Amino acid sequence: MAELQQDAKTVLPPFEISKDGQCSTCCSPPGQTKTFAARTLTEEEMEKLSGDQILVSDFKQMKLEKEAQKNWDLFYKRNTTNFFKDRHWTTREFEELKECREFESQKLVLFEAGCGVGNCIFPLLENDLNIFVYACDFSPRAVDFVKQNPLYCPERCSAFQCDLTNDDLRGSIPEGSVDVATLIFVLSAIHPDKMQQALVNIHRVLKPGGVVLFRDYGLYDHAMLRFKAGNKLGQNFYVRQDGTRSYFFSKELLAELFEGVGFQTLANDYVLRETVNKKEGLCVPRVFLQSKFRKLDQSQTS
Repeated sequence: MAELQQDAKTVLPPFEISKDGQCSTCCSPPGQTKTFAARTLTEEEMEKLSGDQILVSDFKQMKLEKEAQKNWDLFYKRNTTNFFKDRHWTTREFEELKECREFESQKLVLFEAGCGVGNCIFPLLENDLNIFVYACDFSPRAVDFVKQNPLYCPERCSAFQCDLTNDDLRGSIPEGSVDVATLIFVLSAIHPDKMQQALVNIHRVLKPGGVVLFRDYGLYDHAMLRFKAGNKLGQNFYVRQDGTRSYFFSKELLAELFEGVGFQTLANDYVLRETVNKKEGLCVPRVFLQSKFRKLDQSQTS
């Protein structure tokens, strides 16, 4: 953890580090504002982004893609289960997790794509006894941590390792069986050329009318502006010092990705909030996209 905190002074690690050494980016959003428009840059920020046009070499980019799983596995080796706080805010932000049942006693089938060490699924399993969760992660080590959690119960949760861009989810999840899928700070770590394939994969296991709940980095987030020259992979796409990568979404591109594979956009907003670093006397702007997409049935797509 000390290594990651040191890196944060130069290039942000996968998530903002709080004073207690834990992730504060996606764990507990207090005061925040939703808006349709992207954040307005200052002149200094515009100058910085326009001046950063040199891309990482093709050779290094191919190496990063080849070693993507290894880099995330090393991330969890360094941090084990101590990096992220449990996401108790999820049901507040995404009311579908409570309200999408047709009748009160209906068992909800949830799929979390990119579950990490289970910071989202275990609070949900504790709060809702009538839920079954499929959970996958790119990192085998992360999946092992999920299975080692005392709350993990095969009767209520099925965790497995998966590359969303390559492995067919239907090998682990019945086709058309999922009510709600969550995609929280996951799609940004995937190469832009492979994002659509990941969404096709998720689309297959959702029921017609099933919903994807999305939250991830938005365009002009502070983390994007903190990258120094030499870390740019492509438009809005960067690599961190630990080899993990991050894309920063515009709402237009995100809607295009989802609608291109048969989803309907229900909500798609920028979420603006400020993170205060009292130690350094900084107040920095955070930008996320929070969105909801519904799988259309065949009659709606014909």
